[in-house]
Amino acid sequence: MYMQIEGKLPKMGERTSPVSVILVSSGSRGNKLLFRYPFQRIPENLSSQTTKLRSPYALNTAGDTTEDPDGDSREQNPLTDEQLVAGFSDVILATILATKSDMCGKKFELKIDNVRFVGHPTLLQHTHGIQVSKTDPSPKREMPTMILFSVVFALRANADPSVISCMHNLSRRIAIALQHEEHRCQYLTREAKLMLAIQDEVTTMGETEGDPQSPFHHILPKCKLARDLKEAYDSLCTTGVVRLHINNWLEVSFCLPHKIHRVRCNHIPPEAIERSLKAIRPYHSLLLLDDEKSLLSELPLDCSPALVRVIKTCSAVKNLQQLAQDADLALLQVFQLAAHLVYWGKAIIIYPLCENNVYMLSPHANISLYSPLAEQFAQQFPGHDLPSMLAKFSLPVSLSEFKNPLAPPVQEAQLIQMVIWMLQHRLLMQLHTYVCLLAPPAEEELRLRDEELPLAARVGGRSLSTPSALSFGSPTSSDDMTLTSPSMDNSSAELVPRGDSPLNTRMTESLLASLSERERVAILNVPAAQNAEDLRMFARLLLYFRGRHHLEEIMYNENMRRSQLMTLFDKFRSVLVVTNHEDPIISLFQSPLD
Repeated sequence: MYMQIEGKLPKMGERTSPVSVILVSSGSRGNKLLFRYPFQRIPENLSSQTTKLRSPYALNTAGDTTEDPDGDSREQNPLTDEQLVAGFSDVILATILATKSDMCGKKFELKIDNVRFVGHPTLLQHTHGIQVSKTDPSPKREMPTMILFSVVFALRANADPSVISCMHNLSRRIAIALQHEEHRCQYLTREAKLMLAIQDEVTTMGETEGDPQSPFHHILPKCKLARDLKEAYDSLCTTGVVRLHINNWLEVSFCLPHKIHRVRCNHIPPEAIERSLKAIRPYHSLLLLDDEKSLLSELPLDCSPALVRVIKTCSAVKNLQQLAQDADLALLQVFQLAAHLVYWGKAIIIYPLCENNVYMLSPHANISLYSPLAEQFAQQFPGHDLPSMLAKFSLPVSLSEFKNPLAPPVQEAQLIQMVIWMLQHRLLMQLHTYVCLLAPPAEEELRLRDEELPLAARVGGRSLSTPSALSFGSPTSSDDMTLTSPSMDNSSAELVPRGDSPLNTRMTESLLASLSERERVAILNVPAAQNAEDLRMFARLLLYFRGRHHLEEIMYNENMRRSQLMTLFDKFRSVLVVTNHEDPIISLFQSPLD
């Protein structure tokens, strides 16, 4: 359900924290606002100043205003979070937020001026009475008067849609837990009666004694549910991780990814995180951001044993496939557990540490001599300082360059731990090797040769025409289909039969047919192309020569050694361009935190 009441509000920019949390109910006694937080009262003079209408003919001295994509205007004195909901009385909030029964179980979203309310109204499903147990015919269990309730989060009107979706998810989770406890022991009914009784008591005291404090201030120390809602609000505004125990029984866990995943004061949308998690491969590795002991202590008592095994087995030098084997788990399950840890900000995806990895200082790393990270590094590794260590990565450098055959193994192990620490704090980024096919400009003699032999190419000493019916990835004969079957071994020695047979030549031509005429001529003019085996290997790897697959991915997919690929790149260097940059799949996790 979505409703909107148009209005004007100040544009405050992107906000991820809620403005307020509100608990409302509806029953036989009408709509009630049970609790709201924050409950600080705004001075009347300040409230009256903020509600004054600004003349449309007033001169704007602060500068030109910009268009608001949400249809909301900007003002010079924007309202604070407390002032946003201060203009709504308890009666008004109870009226607009307590929906009808037929709207329960759906998303509730209501925009009024500069506030957007998001909740999940829930029906308690006991309007037809309760069956009293024969073993406990207690007359105290009377017919509850509450029909429905809703935990509503107030947000700024220009909140990001992903934040709105997350807040609705949290509201739904809390509602499910409260509904369960209400059916089990009437927990919500008891808490609601306590809240209403304290409100009536404080109202009476305020009329007689002039108590200016809000009734919700007195509810907080006496009501467990009120303290849980306050804790949820405070956690959303600070860490983004909410852990509640409703009625000291049911656990409600929630993560606001906008608070956990941030890049230079800008949050990473959950959609980007999900896209990166879907693109991880078995050759990637899982790097825990905290030590094993602290992670295990944060897990709930009923967590999955597989998650515990992954945390205990995880290592920065193991890829996900090795991790699945060591933990005795299916690879798909390891992928799911790794995505869970990354989403909750407990781990990041990297490439496994090896001596061929090339690292460079992150352009956003804090290199101050007296930064908090420098102090942590000095405490973690006595005798070493962070600026000196980061200076070694000013230019791209591989870990093999730090290898000293005369150094003791302890020193090499400490270097690995330092690199892991810097990766955990997003101080380093890894550079991968990408290859692009780029044919040089055709010269005059190549043009003449192209005119003489427009559809011919010399392969292995023979002049064979290129069949136009063949195309890359779609062979037309059963022999070619067998040769390119994915069930075959991916090693180059077994995939391509030895010898310069017509069958091998036809397969090579089929792979080269996807290229332009100029690219084919440029490749076949490379001296290494006279070797039939080198040409077949090059043609088979053409799919990776578009700058989208790095060297490590080619090694994994084709089951080839690094030396084989580097030798092939060197032989065909006249038509290849080699570049080094980040892997876009995991670059999202290597960005520095705010």
